Amino acid sequence: MITSDRPSQRLILEAGRADRQYWGDLWRYRELFFILAWRDVAVRYKQTVIGLAWAFVRPFVTMIVFTIVFGKLAKLPTEGDAPYAVLVFAGLLPWTLASSILSDASNSVITNSQLVSKVYFPRIIIPFATVMVGLIDFGVSLLILVGVMAWYGVVPDWHILLLPVFVVLALLVAIGPALWAAAMIVKYRDFRFIIPFVVQVGLYVSPVGFSTKVVPPEWQLLYSVNPMVGVIDGFRWAILGGDSPLYLPGFAVSMLVAAGMLWLGIHTFRRTERGFADLI
Repeated sequence: MITSDRPSQRLILEAGRADRQYWGDLWRYRELFFILAWRDVAVRYKQTVIGLAWAFVRPFVTMIVFTIVFGKLAKLPTEGDAPYAVLVFAGLLPWTLASSILSDASNSVITNSQLVSKVYFPRIIIPFATVMVGLIDFGVSLLILVGVMAWYGVVPDWHILLLPVFVVLALLVAIGPALWAAAMIVKYRDFRFIIPFVVQVGLYVSPVGFSTKVVPPEWQLLYSVNPMVGVIDGFRWAILGGDSPLYLPGFAVSMLVAAGMLWLGIHTFRRTERGFADLI
């Protein structure tokens, strides 16, 4: 008679166990996250003549154009005594970060189709890895802002200590729609053409080149349904301090919308990622 000394194994079925295991896999596959992030950073400016300098050129030129168009020609008001160029760049910082993440992350699953179809790992790592590229560009743009503020003699107060909070909020505002778009693009490739259009329109409907003061008071709460309104106002409040008071009801509305979009993005991505390998 043959006996086995191996202990018997039990199959445990527990509600929510798969979800906890999935989020635990994110930590176990953290090396893959850093590999993908570094690859995206390396590829970003590969075979370009000026390389990382593009991260300086684009926001700086945009600041000049918006300052001339909105500040000089349209003569829109600034925040308190803040120079218009500083106002514009304080709005460009979160917008550039969020739009970069939305554009890159939404196409990331399709771009990594061969990896998705051959190897198991939490697919959400792919769009998360693109965040690193946006953060590096953000760091470069932040240096430009420091230079512009020094040029105009603008000195921030204690509000600047809360700037990291609004950086995190900008990331959360961007990653929700990006996850939703990434899932949709796998199934419907038409969304690849819709996202650039959304980013372009968003640049002008968000208060990047102008202050939210130009919006009539009775419309400001509705205007804050755009989550970038709260993030941009938060950045300006942190950078300009008392010259740019934060409209708290509008900020709360923006954050509620952002939280809803984040939940929708994660839920949609998790629900559809099991079929990515079959659709790509």
